[in-house]
Amino acid sequence: MPGWTRQPNQPVTYPRMFVASAVELGASRSGILQRAGVSAEILDNPAGRISYLQTLQLFEAVHAAIGDTALGFDTGLRLPLTAHGNLGYALMCAPTPREAISILERFWHLRGRGVLMTVRESESDLFFEIEPEVPLPVPLREMMFSSILTSMIRGMEFVLPMLPNEREIWLCGPEPRGYRNRQQKVPRVLFNMPRAGVVLGGDRTWLDQPLPTANPEGLTQALAQCERESALTETNNDIARQVRAHLVQGQNGYPTPEQQAANLCLTPRTLRRRLQERGLSYKQLLDDVRRRDSCQLLANSEMEIQSISEMLGFADPANFTRAFKGWMGVVPSEWRQTNRKKSTGRAAQSFAKALQNPPPIPDRLRAMQQYAEVDAQ
Repeated sequence: MPGWTRQPNQPVTYPRMFVASAVELGASRSGILQRAGVSAEILDNPAGRISYLQTLQLFEAVHAAIGDTALGFDTGLRLPLTAHGNLGYALMCAPTPREAISILERFWHLRGRGVLMTVRESESDLFFEIEPEVPLPVPLREMMFSSILTSMIRGMEFVLPMLPNEREIWLCGPEPRGYRNRQQKVPRVLFNMPRAGVVLGGDRTWLDQPLPTANPEGLTQALAQCERESALTETNNDIARQVRAHLVQGQNGYPTPEQQAANLCLTPRTLRRRLQERGLSYKQLLDDVRRRDSCQLLANSEMEIQSISEMLGFADPANFTRAFKGWMGVVPSEWRQTNRKKSTGRAAQSFAKALQNPPPIPDRLRAMQQYAEVDAQ
């Protein structure tokens, strides 16, 4: 695990909620804490912070005690906006939903460290995508993500009476055994999806309507506190998010590492070093994007598998088949047959259309002159 995962930069709010939910289902609190190696004093301190690694250890201990990732939906339902500290208060005080989304993107790292969040707006949908910053075991990822996404929708419903009814939660893993008992309490959930996130469909005029909880004075104070908190805890751990944001199809395929470095105003050597500091490589991030895009195209287009292989940069379709089986456990044709009807949302359809009609790659030469300055830093 990268060094930053051992720093005490995680609020105890979320793992404490997971432990409490597990105890309500019959688990032993002391047993969970003992397995995770976390003291009760740390967890019971409202202002306490633990490391990301300790948070994962607590999640693993909770899952070991309960054995059902559907517990994540329970915790998400129990996390109001006020549970997210200064960021939650800032979102409540924002003048419009669009401004609230901008604040969420700006300060997500204060409460979502360890998870990357990207907002993508298409012609018909708004997609809040989340990804782990470091690889996670599937059960921990699904339990964590179901909690985050359920909490996000609950917060939206609290401050947005005009929120569209067309909303879905997407999760990459299979349906957990306890989901059916919670199905009526959460929005529609789609499992085995190529990406994880919240999809909001329908007319988006609500984005610019005034929020009933808007408070200019409160917003100023909350943003000042967010800035202060960010200054105390900020590190360079957003490099993975920046790289993923620019890993999109262009006329000549995906950007090369050199093109990505230029786009981020870095030298290739600096980009490689910063990714290595986070336990990542450019190939890992590219493979993750290829996996996501291949699933989208297989589920939502009529393209031949060979054409998809070429679009994703595989010179030999056999290499694509081997890579896809490594990602998803089955070959592309089998995955398409099973999942063709699962990804029916308009966000998935527009995403597939965008991949088949990519925009031109922007000129990155403007960044070349900054190489030496940035590398020196």
